[in-house]
Amino acid sequence: MAEGYELVIKGGKVLDGTSSPWFKRDIGIANGKIKSVSPVLGEGGRVIDATGLVVAPGFIDLHNHADHGILAFPDATNYLMQGVTTSVTGNCGLSLAPVNPVNLELLKTYLSPFIKKGVDYGWDWQSLDEFYQKVESQGTAMNLAPLVGQGTIRLAVMGFRSDSPTREEMNKMKELLTRALDNGAFGMSTGLIYPPGSYSSTEELIELASLLTDYGAIYTTHIRNEGDNLIESVDEAIRIAEENNISLEISHHKAAGMNNFGKVNGALKAMAEARQRGVEVNCDVYPYIAGSSTITSALPNWVLEGGINDMLERLRNKETRKAIESEISEDRMSSTNRIKSSDWRGIQIADCPQHPEYEGKSLEQIFEEKGSMDSPYHAFFDWLLETEADATVVMFSLDEDDVRTVIANPLSSIISDGWVTSPDAGGKPHPRSYGTFPRVLGRYVREEKLLTLEQAVRKMTAMPAAKIGLKERGIIREGFYADLVVFNPDIIKDRATFTEPHQYADGIQYVLVNGQLVVDKGKPTGARPGQILQP
Repeated sequence: MAEGYELVIKGGKVLDGTSSPWFKRDIGIANGKIKSVSPVLGEGGRVIDATGLVVAPGFIDLHNHADHGILAFPDATNYLMQGVTTSVTGNCGLSLAPVNPVNLELLKTYLSPFIKKGVDYGWDWQSLDEFYQKVESQGTAMNLAPLVGQGTIRLAVMGFRSDSPTREEMNKMKELLTRALDNGAFGMSTGLIYPPGSYSSTEELIELASLLTDYGAIYTTHIRNEGDNLIESVDEAIRIAEENNISLEISHHKAAGMNNFGKVNGALKAMAEARQRGVEVNCDVYPYIAGSSTITSALPNWVLEGGINDMLERLRNKETRKAIESEISEDRMSSTNRIKSSDWRGIQIADCPQHPEYEGKSLEQIFEEKGSMDSPYHAFFDWLLETEADATVVMFSLDEDDVRTVIANPLSSIISDGWVTSPDAGGKPHPRSYGTFPRVLGRYVREEKLLTLEQAVRKMTAMPAAKIGLKERGIIREGFYADLVVFNPDIIKDRATFTEPHQYADGIQYVLVNGQLVVDKGKPTGARPGQILQP
């Protein structure tokens, strides 16, 4: 083997992830790492001719929900085929662990919309490290960097109760967080629109997050409100970080609802001012005008107290229905009002395994077909009961100019906020799970010139690696892990759409994870060289 290389990538334009202008180098790889970056290298065991192509660090998805599906889809082809080599998991407060057997059914029912039907997870773990040991024993095609979810911690200790924790319960939550941090969590996430995390006060979150300080761990947050109270919710996140002197990532920054378009500017200003005070705050963004979530996120938080089964029981009560309708219609919700910001026509069913006939349709279409559009709230509650609220949705509520503003801001990383799936999985998931990173490179770099190629690659590589604290990844440098993507900058683009989401992107030619080819000449290899990363 010439010069000891297992693989040599020759003649490509190297974007090293730092925003430096591209340079032509050969890259020699051995034992899972980049052994040499040199103008001319020997042939090596396998030679990839990258003439006319870009060689970049593998993309790092700082906000991903792959942990919900990785046991069902360990090959993660929808992410490999958009150049992602590492996903940060456990976001929005909803990790798969820790698990308290007493409350396991509450967790399983709540996460049901994200869990592939027909796959037996076993649920034979309790701690975060035990879950990822199971993932590792099965194999994973991409690297995973775990966060632990505050909502999952609270559920393990308190179930779906909405009251404040007792001192004993708070100490138990601290014990669970400490164990997760000791066993490899990069930090803690919150999802403050999702019960039971949404039941937490600011003071509760400040106290729990104080444990992150000694670990140098990150606090990521789906803030409490991304609509009318966006600025106040950003301020709350900054306060939690500032009082604990911890790094803060504001997840999928956006302003939902037409009345709130433009508010991202004020929120970005608040982040910049906080940085001037010494708060290490950043945000991330996906390049679409629609988000995706569970259908239950459209309900007021109190409706989910006690869990999904209690919620369904409430929806059978006529007086409770009236209370829910008035809170939504009068816009008195504490969390983002999904129905007001998207309207019935803007909420599209993504996955509904028990009733796939609804997938791809808007709630408005469904209600019209049922002849119940004259009473949409009653139709909605009836539909939730019919489907047992086991559905995910796509919600159109964002402004394209806001999306551009956040993408272009120097504080933002690019993320997908998606999950692992495959073309034969069915459903109509958000296309971001297939197209996020190529979409940015094709649309916002090549076509709109919103970013330079170097800037965009940095937002997908070195920047998220530094934010989460990944070691020897995110930059092309000798001695770093050989997580690499080779793509054609002239044709790279997303193909996944809201109506036909299960489509791989164009332009990704080769992807390496820990030195092994997982995409070869534009096709997945089936290799699973991914690792569970440690801080």
